[in-house]
Amino acid sequence: MPRKLLFLLGVLFCTAGFLYARNDEDGKTSRRIISGHILDAESGESLIGASVLIQELNLGTISNNYGFYSIAIAPGSYTLIYSYIGYEDLVQQVELAEDQRLEIELAPESAELQEIQVLGERKDQNITQVEMGVERLQTKTIKSIPALMGEVDLIKAIQLLPGVHSTAEGGSGFSVRGGSPDQNLILLDEATVYNASHLMGFFSVFNNDAIKDLKLYKGDVPAQYGGRLSSLLDVRMKDGNSKTFSGAGGIGTISSRLTLEGPIKEDKTTMLLSGRRTYMDLFLPLSSDEDVKNSRLYFYDASLKLSHRFNENNRLYVSGYLGRDVMKSNFFRMGFGNKTFTTRWNHIFSSKLFMNLTAVWSRYDYELGTDEEDPESWLWESDLEDLGLKADFGYYITPEHSLKFGVQSFHHAFNPGMAMGIGDQSIFGEYLVGKNYALEHAGYLSHQHQIGDKLILKYGLRLSLFQNIGEGIVYTYNENYEPVDSTNYSSGEVYQNYWGIEPRFGVNYLLAPDWSLKFNYNRSRQTIQQASNTAAGSPLDIWFPASPNVKPQLADQFALGLFRNFQHDRYQLSLEAYYKDMKNTVDFADHAELLLNKYLEGELRIGDSRAYGVELLMKKTEGRLTGWIGYTLSRAERTIPGINEGKTYAAPFDKMHDFSSVLNYDLSKRVSLSANWVYSTGQPVTLPVQRYEISGTIVPYYSERNGARYDDYHRLDLSLTLQNQNKKNRAWTGEWVFSIYNAYNRRNTWALNFVQDTENPTETYAEKTYLFPVIPAVTYNFKF
Repeated sequence: MPRKLLFLLGVLFCTAGFLYARNDEDGKTSRRIISGHILDAESGESLIGASVLIQELNLGTISNNYGFYSIAIAPGSYTLIYSYIGYEDLVQQVELAEDQRLEIELAPESAELQEIQVLGERKDQNITQVEMGVERLQTKTIKSIPALMGEVDLIKAIQLLPGVHSTAEGGSGFSVRGGSPDQNLILLDEATVYNASHLMGFFSVFNNDAIKDLKLYKGDVPAQYGGRLSSLLDVRMKDGNSKTFSGAGGIGTISSRLTLEGPIKEDKTTMLLSGRRTYMDLFLPLSSDEDVKNSRLYFYDASLKLSHRFNENNRLYVSGYLGRDVMKSNFFRMGFGNKTFTTRWNHIFSSKLFMNLTAVWSRYDYELGTDEEDPESWLWESDLEDLGLKADFGYYITPEHSLKFGVQSFHHAFNPGMAMGIGDQSIFGEYLVGKNYALEHAGYLSHQHQIGDKLILKYGLRLSLFQNIGEGIVYTYNENYEPVDSTNYSSGEVYQNYWGIEPRFGVNYLLAPDWSLKFNYNRSRQTIQQASNTAAGSPLDIWFPASPNVKPQLADQFALGLFRNFQHDRYQLSLEAYYKDMKNTVDFADHAELLLNKYLEGELRIGDSRAYGVELLMKKTEGRLTGWIGYTLSRAERTIPGINEGKTYAAPFDKMHDFSSVLNYDLSKRVSLSANWVYSTGQPVTLPVQRYEISGTIVPYYSERNGARYDDYHRLDLSLTLQNQNKKNRAWTGEWVFSIYNAYNRRNTWALNFVQDTENPTETYAEKTYLFPVIPAVTYNFKF
């Protein structure tokens, strides 16, 4: 199989090379190229997705993730219009006789003209681009959404989009189109973030002040990305202000943050440094309760990014993230955190060929134990580490043809856990669950082809190879999932190969200038998954790879969408229907033991699943009132032998109805109101429905798997923003944000506990746990 994979890769890249050579020769004789970068005039930041329109030809392109654009056209006189929402258009007259490099700087709209925008892209890009099931949010849009405890949260914002569900009240876990949280690939500057939560999921790891761009792919994932079945969340950090020194921050109810950025060498080298920390723990020593006084509960994170422009063809970016949660008391301690490091080199070989070479490292680890000063203390540690290299290329043939291709390779190291006694009198010995190692490789090629004025095609192929390597132990299980044998593999020995082809296809047909019909098909494979006993998820959940006993999960997703804009793109309406068919779906046996279990694979149950639905989204992008209203009608189901007697049951994140409304209204230049209201069908849950007494022991009898549901969920959040400017120092601007989470005090069920009635021991009643009542918050944000 690997030889076939290499052969197909060779065919793909030989084809790409042939197209490059042929079209490069054509370009020398019949076309000239305009290329360059599109930047923010005030900060020097590259603008992602800015549009370039050749007015005379009604053709154009958009800038890539690094602000680079290229377009090849016949010699002549042209009018180029550069645009980006929130910025003033720039019109450039060009006499094109030879190739030209144009570095473009767009100025933000003046205060008199500026209006809050929902999307940072060309107004009609939702109509003209072939992408569907893709959402991009600006950081200022995220900042305007009322937040839990006043802490602006990127992931809480995307949970308000159609097709995206929160997995638990207040949590940062999310489900996309019925998938599990571990089926979402989350990238920060191209490095994988395995746990994007702080404080057990109540906040995310992303500091909004340090983020430049956020893009969520709900199905139409580009060929260069793979490894997950449901979605890609691509988060990009700011590069740093290359013009002047600036800063931003905030002082909130539970945390404060500060971001500094500026040039080390103007227009050459930039720096961004961002940090955030909660300070609830600073008040705990004031408590009269000794247990509370000696407790610690906080999180912190820090981001650093450096960028350097060697010349017009070479740029280097180095970025890193460090975050950690700490929880300690007299009885236990727990900690978890992420680390990422990314180095990227952008090189422009020619005005048509762009390369990005990336080296990434990421690590997620956690620990659980008792107080280290306890003579009988113990500690459990676990971690997951990735190291990878990627080479991505963009070849801009003509305005009608563009290619993207590349290769990538990653090394994964899984440490499911090691538990040991660390106290002088500890009765615990050392218990080690064997480590696992794997290699993951891929190559891809995609082509976007515009045919005439109305039809755009995008098609591509991703080839992936997953290899289990030693040192490791593989257990053999019988038909009752009991271990009966084991095989030891030496260090570096490849003992299992899984390879596959992942086709991608999309089409966009313009019915009219403001109407389009889109279709896409996407196949994806997932070779790394998570073991969790709860729908809400936990920092202690275990990641484990495909193996001789666990085949990769597969998903085929089909989507059809109708897109319509009104009143010069001020209103945007989309209606998308999708169907996702999944094979080798992983679930777990009833009462499975997942933690510190070296026979974890014996707890797995494998089968099929499907998810389907319709998503409606209405946006208003300009004016005093902006925002969106979204509705999703969907189902997600599983059919797995060994679970629910083989009968189809609701997937853990099946929610038939999901509604969200996110609105912002500018009362004046200084005062704005924001509100969001959400409603969804209650989440599926497995509950005890009867009980039996056997020899004095109460034994519960449970419903079908996910056969019951929590009450329907709904909540209203409100916020008021007051902006002020220091008249003596106009470089300093600030704003007060007053917010209320759960404004009408809806008691949404977080958990159910079944308690025996003390007055009637034969009866049991359900006791509901409610997590968040009305929570007011005040935050002061500033910029200088």
